[in-house]
Amino acid sequence: MLTFGSPSPDAVPVFLLSKEGFETWRAAQSEDVQAWLEATGFKAAAGETCLIPGDNGSVAMALGGLGGSQDRARQRLLAGKVAAALPKGVYTIASEHDETELAEHALAWLLSGYRFDRYKDRGAAKPQLICPEGLDRNEIETIVAGEALTRTLINTPASDMGPSALQQAVEELAAQHGAQVDMVIGDDLLSQNFPMIHTVGRAAADPPRLIDLSWGETGPSLVLVGKGVCFDTGGLNIKPGASMGLMKKDMGGAATVLGLAHMIMGLNLPLRLRVLIPAVENSIDGSAFRPQDILTSRKGLTVEINNTDAEGRLVLADALALADETPPDLMICMATLTGAARVAVGPDLAPFYTDDDGFADALFRGARNVHDPVWRMPFHDPYETMIEPGIADLDNAPKGGFGGSITAALFLRRFVEATPLFAHFDIYGWNPKAAPARPVGGVGQGARAILAALPELLEL
Repeated sequence: MLTFGSPSPDAVPVFLLSKEGFETWRAAQSEDVQAWLEATGFKAAAGETCLIPGDNGSVAMALGGLGGSQDRARQRLLAGKVAAALPKGVYTIASEHDETELAEHALAWLLSGYRFDRYKDRGAAKPQLICPEGLDRNEIETIVAGEALTRTLINTPASDMGPSALQQAVEELAAQHGAQVDMVIGDDLLSQNFPMIHTVGRAAADPPRLIDLSWGETGPSLVLVGKGVCFDTGGLNIKPGASMGLMKKDMGGAATVLGLAHMIMGLNLPLRLRVLIPAVENSIDGSAFRPQDILTSRKGLTVEINNTDAEGRLVLADALALADETPPDLMICMATLTGAARVAVGPDLAPFYTDDDGFADALFRGARNVHDPVWRMPFHDPYETMIEPGIADLDNAPKGGFGGSITAALFLRRFVEATPLFAHFDIYGWNPKAAPARPVGGVGQGARAILAALPELLEL
């Protein structure tokens, strides 16, 4: 259940208890409750649950363990693990928490109800939580809905989430919030000067396109650019089967900015939002682009193709160049761009690049407050020569194998000159191992951190 339940006099109080606080809480309970806890062996371990019966056989209260400090350092959103283990019913958080903790627990509870059930009914009954007093119900439900949108878009296979289906998802989101959507599709990309988007997607049966959503009329301007490679074979530099297995998630950048856009519009933030998604499939036929081809980008920079599997930066470059022509106050690019980023920080952290220390500081504070971890990576200027092949202005896949995430970020930065504040996220977009409130599959990364930082970044 991704929304809060309605208030009910029959709601079961649930106590979310740390190991450190459990004995104090236990000592304050009746002898019957203490005896029950002794019999069941409940010790408030991370994710542990215990139902305490009432006189008539109903559930009088529920307990959920948050573990010790080490558990909480290693796992976030632990209340989601508790919620997933509770039986169907309506619950209310009865334990005392500060506002930040309470918001985390409520968010975790709702996110634990996410299931990807488009192709198979996975509908076990879910426990409902009454919104804790003092929290903004609409804010939490809107954030959860944005995260659910991101997860579902990533989880949907390319057979049902190609460029045209991704366009439809954007149109449905726009209709929900009164936003405007424009598209440039197929060969119109050439006539309107988006040559690299066209080149990457021209071999696919579903034509490439640039999707352009705009919303809001007043306030500072924010542009979100999301990589929408709906499936990536690698092109003529074809991926091996093991590497191609998760490539339905290569539009994770687009899915993440759309989830963030839903949060921004649903919360009616006072800003002007634009979302740009180059949506393509990197496929193979006689028209596929080739290694050693040289492309001319929208910005006029030439790019030597040394690997057709480094296609994401090409489609993003044309979109970034478009946004930079009417520079916003802040531009953020999100993409499942490089395996090098995964080697550097693993699947759980969202690495980001910025030249602005203020942006990084605000983002770190936001990430910490909403339990959405990020990590700053460097735009390391000495590596600029690595993306300069000599025969063209830029190289899309520098040789040597070093600093792959950094050189990709430097490549993208070349297409953003006028915008005063720019950041790039090289996300994974996939949770490989089940965790509290995050099942295996598509996952949003960085969106909640950005949302939390926006008031400071744009002085909203």
